[in-house]
Amino acid sequence: MIIANTIAIFQKELQGYFGSPLAYIVAAVFWLISGLFFVELLLGQEGIIQQVATSEQLGIATAPVDVVYLFLNSFFAVMGSLSLFILPILSMGLYAEERKRGTIELLATSPITNWVVALGKLLGVVAFFIVMILPLLIYEAIAFSAAKPPIPPVVPLLAHLGLILLATAILSLGMFISSLTDSSIIAAILTFALVLFLWIIDLIANNIGGEFGEALKHISLLESYNNLVQGIFDTSDLILLASYIFLGLFLTALSIETFRFSRQ
Repeated sequence: MIIANTIAIFQKELQGYFGSPLAYIVAAVFWLISGLFFVELLLGQEGIIQQVATSEQLGIATAPVDVVYLFLNSFFAVMGSLSLFILPILSMGLYAEERKRGTIELLATSPITNWVVALGKLLGVVAFFIVMILPLLIYEAIAFSAAKPPIPPVVPLLAHLGLILLATAILSLGMFISSLTDSSIIAAILTFALVLFLWIIDLIANNIGGEFGEALKHISLLESYNNLVQGIFDTSDLILLASYIFLGLFLTALSIETFRFSRQ
């Protein structure tokens, strides 16, 4: 029953995104910007291939360069930064629109648990984001097919896993913030501010230093994401990202439960 309810909410949310003009605009902007950076980083005047070719033409002695690895790191660094702007827009209406339309009371008082509703909504928006990044796989498959020696599949797979987990964590936190307000714009701004803080917290930690600074580094989204992009599989990074996802779900369910009691 729980699984069936989750799937039903997931399908409803996913259909809502495919029927939303804003979602298509967000996807178009994402594809345009990511495509431009993909071409520029790989083939542009300052791109990796051009830099390597120029060095060889000038006879500059350099160590062997793994072009694919350098490109993956650069490209996914851009994708991570781009996600900071795109994902709050996708998550801002998850509950804020329900509040605005007054349907959140139906969700809060329905026999379906708040956890199921939150999970279904989160899965729906994550599925839409995965659809958004599918063209990137096509770009990469074409570009990497010419790599010699071939790149191990686990490296790009870990990079994409990192991007999806990062997106899920941001969307989960954004969903919680969306449950606190009936303004989608405010929800997007607050989500961006929160995620930006979590993104740069390692820089803050380096400035603070000491044991407190070291402790802050362990909750940095950026460090865990970069490790996966670099092909480093560390369970602590997976646990951290999963913890943010669970935290967002927990706080969202708690927020809706609090709303329900406030209406009694």
